[in-house]
Amino acid sequence: MLTSSRVARRGEAPLSQIAKDFGISESCLHRWLKLADIEDGNRPGVTGQESAELRALRKRNKLLEQENEILRRAAAFFARDIISK
Repeated sequence: MLTSSRVARRGEAPLSQIAKDFGISESCLHRWLKLADIEDGNRPGVTGQESAELRALRKRNKLLEQENEILRRAAAFFARDIISK
């Protein structure tokens, strides 16, 4: 991906020729160029690193929500025990 993106950015050959040389479709090369622009900060979007961080944070959030639900149920269980005495 990086090599074809670099070659395409140099503008030494048409994108169709570059795609053919690398054995990929033009649409694939366009997509790679778009992703490279996002990674380089030249275009708005979520970078690969940000995407990975977001996935990790969502996973952590889900775990914390599950732990919180367990604690909520345990508190309700013990509160019932105290109230009935």
